[in-house]
Amino acid sequence: MLSLVAARLALGLVSLLLVSLAIFAITSLLPGDAAEELLGQYATRETVAGLRASLGLDLPAHLRYLAWLKGLATGDFGRSLASNMPVAQLIGSRLPNSLMLAAATAAVSVPIALTIGITAAMYRGSAYDRTVSMLTLSVVSVPEFLVATAAVIVFAVQLRWLSALSTTADITSVAQFFRVFALPVFALCCVIVAQMVRMTRAAIIDQLRAPYVEMAVLKGVGPLRVVLHHALPNAIGPIANAVALSLSYLLGGVIIVETIFNYPGVAKLMVDGVAQRDLPVVQACAMLFCAAYLVLVTTADIIAILSNPRLRHP
Repeated sequence: MLSLVAARLALGLVSLLLVSLAIFAITSLLPGDAAEELLGQYATRETVAGLRASLGLDLPAHLRYLAWLKGLATGDFGRSLASNMPVAQLIGSRLPNSLMLAAATAAVSVPIALTIGITAAMYRGSAYDRTVSMLTLSVVSVPEFLVATAAVIVFAVQLRWLSALSTTADITSVAQFFRVFALPVFALCCVIVAQMVRMTRAAIIDQLRAPYVEMAVLKGVGPLRVVLHHALPNAIGPIANAVALSLSYLLGGVIIVETIFNYPGVAKLMVDGVAQRDLPVVQACAMLFCAAYLVLVTTADIIAILSNPRLRHP
């Protein structure tokens, strides 16, 4: 078991290294020049060349990548080209806001999705199950930017119940907390809950078709006990994967949601960095999102190994 866990961790590190190479290559291909963006369109070629040299932008790509990788390994993400502040400081000021938004979304979406997914599996084939399947399929097909925009139009513009902009500086009470996070969490939860419900339902139904469940039913065990005491413990691995994959969607969806609601998170910082051609900020934010995704997926794999003895003996 320890060797399998170590292999998963090693695979995660190798994946992170490959991701760093891909991120550096892609960001290097972004149109425009950071020096020209900082100096403006009326800067002379000599001034631009001098700034490029001072920023190290004139070095070969492989040397810049190795220097950047060394900085990542030591916790030095470099300095922002736009503000000349340490990238770690910029991310550190925004990261608590993004974590707060992610935590609020997970706290709402996970219990709702697991409850709906398990009950839909218990009553599979019923009108309730068909309704859940139809609604989840419909919601999954709607992009999050459309959900967020519609929520702003309905609840902020038409009804005036909530604010179209979300900022943590406005939080002074519990009521203000719900007011600030209601629309962003709603926009993120719609697709996340739908995806998690579908995967949880499939995992529980797969266990309900197993021979040991049929034996428990023949012995007269009730449906609720069959699910909670027999099927659910054996479906922890697939459900953990479903939760991890669904929550990893936050990493992509939060970029759009933070931009629409002008929420001061890491994703908004990344979008601003792209607009300013601030490559150190963009690269660091992208690595942070990818590392979080790999941590979620690797954690789900480890939980599956610990919960399912069959996976320990491939």
